[in-house]
Amino acid sequence: MDLHKHLSASAAEAARIARGVIPGRLDGPTPCTEMDTRALLNHWILYTAYGLEKRARREPLPAQWLERDFTAEPDWAEAYAAQLDRAVAAWADPSVWEGEISLGDGFAMPAPEIAKMIVKELVVHGWDVAKASGQEIVCAPETAEIVLAVVEEHAETYREYKGFADPVELPAGASAFDRALALSGRDPGWRPAAAR
Repeated sequence: MDLHKHLSASAAEAARIARGVIPGRLDGPTPCTEMDTRALLNHWILYTAYGLEKRARREPLPAQWLERDFTAEPDWAEAYAAQLDRAVAAWADPSVWEGEISLGDGFAMPAPEIAKMIVKELVVHGWDVAKASGQEIVCAPETAEIVLAVVEEHAETYREYKGFADPVELPAGASAFDRALALSGRDPGWRPAAAR
């Protein structure tokens, strides 16, 4: 259950970042080179808020949600924040952390491992959205260590499915957070071209 505090803090930071996205700038570039800001937000919203709750309840994501443009809906950032609250509340039940959670196609993982992966999604894509929208992310060192551990364990699988790019080289002494970003194929110094 100690993971729950990291989940809660990461969700709160994600909600703050979402609220800071300026309307009308959703077609701009992101560190995820194949996604503009709108596509990135929709991916982030779906898997970190709606997906997080569905995982707790052991329910599949409705197929139609894969095509849903959450950012086209009124007050989408507030709706995302409210859904994050529901998802984090669903994980407050100790029984949710027991057993495995199905990922489909016969794959399943222990619930705490799923929670760690969602923390990684909240934080790493939170960084992506923050950078794309001229913001900064706040990530506690202890949370960054969780994110780094997840990236180290699953980097090659993510790369296999085009979720990560090739690792970026960093100078010695880089923080755990920057190391997680670099190992996931992100340049910690990334800025939109117009801001360079």
